[in-house]
Amino acid sequence: MITEMSKIIPRMLSDSVFDIVFLLLCSSFFMQGAPAGIGVNYGTVADNLPPPAQVAHFLLESTTIDRIRLFDADPDILKAFADTGIAITVTVPNDLIPQLAKLSNAQDWVRTNVEPYVPATDIVRILVGNEVLATANRLLLGNLVMSMRMLHAALANASLDGRIKVSTPHSLGILSSSSPPSSGKFRQGYDVHILRPLLNFLRETGSPFLVNPYPFFGFSKDTLDYALFRPNAGVMDENSKLVYTNMLDGQLDAVYSAMKVLGFTDIEIVIAETGWPSLCDSTQVGVDAKTAAEYNSNLIRHVSSGAGTPLMPKRTFETYIFALFNENLKPGPTCERNFGLFRPDMTPVYDAGILRPTVAAAAKSYRPLFLLVIALISMLV
Repeated sequence: MITEMSKIIPRMLSDSVFDIVFLLLCSSFFMQGAPAGIGVNYGTVADNLPPPAQVAHFLLESTTIDRIRLFDADPDILKAFADTGIAITVTVPNDLIPQLAKLSNAQDWVRTNVEPYVPATDIVRILVGNEVLATANRLLLGNLVMSMRMLHAALANASLDGRIKVSTPHSLGILSSSSPPSSGKFRQGYDVHILRPLLNFLRETGSPFLVNPYPFFGFSKDTLDYALFRPNAGVMDENSKLVYTNMLDGQLDAVYSAMKVLGFTDIEIVIAETGWPSLCDSTQVGVDAKTAAEYNSNLIRHVSSGAGTPLMPKRTFETYIFALFNENLKPGPTCERNFGLFRPDMTPVYDAGILRPTVAAAAKSYRPLFLLVIALISMLV
């Protein structure tokens, strides 16, 4: 095997370097990295991303990511992730929500976007829109829960409701109050007319409530340590007398408190998006690759630790980091295009702890060696 592989090694690399790389490669199949339950948001608003098949292979062999969230139901991506065992969440675009409130349309959507790919592709969740309540669009709001119910019915008709759940992700804008966390409440009007029936549906179907908490968008220069999970004095909730040592816990507990007001503390909360950019406009403080790595690595450690939050102790949180790649066509400020863990050539912007040990070691040396390791792993499997 070594002789076969050595034929493809560039002559500029010495035999000793190759030996080291090969030994590291062998170790990658026996060493573990980040814990299960950590996923990434696989966005595609870019014109320079690698082919989906290459991305699927990279995630499987070079990272410990075991789940991804898509912002659509791209057929090429769904095909590429077949037989990888990576759990996939697909998304119905916001503008299709009114149509899917009719059962026949929901059945057509499932037949087109789900049935051709399962079980080879492990689709586990369908998200109906993204941050729909934040749009304040009455047509979308009025059809959201019914569309969720019709998609669930379509899955049941296809005998897929046991393996695929339906939900929808929310921004923290659904809260009218979030500080202190124990005072969390949903916005008036949305609470009774949309969120209560939505939460009823989630309870009936065993589906989670998804939120997009971003300490990045809530911190100031004075609260940077608090946002990054660094040691700090903490913040006491004057109502509960509980002390918070990081901003994410406060955001999650505010959502939990709002759910408690409506009587739904038994529903799992999933972090559908959170992250930190590695580059931003010059006026933004606390943004560079080192800080982004610090946030995401501390995030992974915290949500996987089993510590939970002050109001939700002793639990872990399924979490999706935003995002897999830097996306060069996203509009808005510079930071919007620089949330990625990886560049389009799949070299890491930084290591947040999701690279397998072999790949992480190569990434710390120099870029050609990293790319060589990726190529060799690809050939070994």
